[in-house]
Amino acid sequence: MTQNFFQTFILLLLVTDPFGNVPLFASVLNPVPVERRSRIVIRECAIAFVLLLVFMFFGRHFLTALQLSEVSLRIGGSVILLLISIRMIFPHPDGVLGRTEGGEPFIVPLAIPALAGPSALATVLLFSRESTGEVLVHVAALAAVGLVWLAVFLSAEKLQKVLGPQVMTAFERLMGLILTAMSVEMLLGGIREFVKTL
Repeated sequence: MTQNFFQTFILLLLVTDPFGNVPLFASVLNPVPVERRSRIVIRECAIAFVLLLVFMFFGRHFLTALQLSEVSLRIGGSVILLLISIRMIFPHPDGVLGRTEGGEPFIVPLAIPALAGPSALATVLLFSRESTGEVLVHVAALAAVGLVWLAVFLSAEKLQKVLGPQVMTAFERLMGLILTAMSVEMLLGGIREFVKTL
């Protein structure tokens, strides 16, 4: 049981990649007043957690009802991720995802696809096939990962101050490059899976 918990915890930590998402969170929250940032981080982490939890229990039924395949979810998510990564590498005056109402991000891009991205959604979909006891272990692991998200993103501003704006900008562009490669890999993987169904 404990081993299963830690395996799930590590897997979810890798697919949600909170440390790799620090530059994205920092750049998106940059125009937001400092006093609002912690509330937004908590809200976005909570939304991502609830979405992954819902997908863990009902994701397969949801996709079936909409006649969507896991392949289409993967391809669609990879395209969105690719567009975000391009804006990270080549900064745009309007920010990573354009202007937001009131200068605050809501759901996109922090909750989705940064945390609850296609790879995370596909991962929790696999958990829905298992027994009730195992699913409860997965829920506990997801909750633990959610606490890691909060710890990382609430301290992101301090991390920025320690490293300085130039280092953070360089890191953001490097992560944008890595994110580009990851999104292309996800897109190719989705295409390969689609070709197998023909």
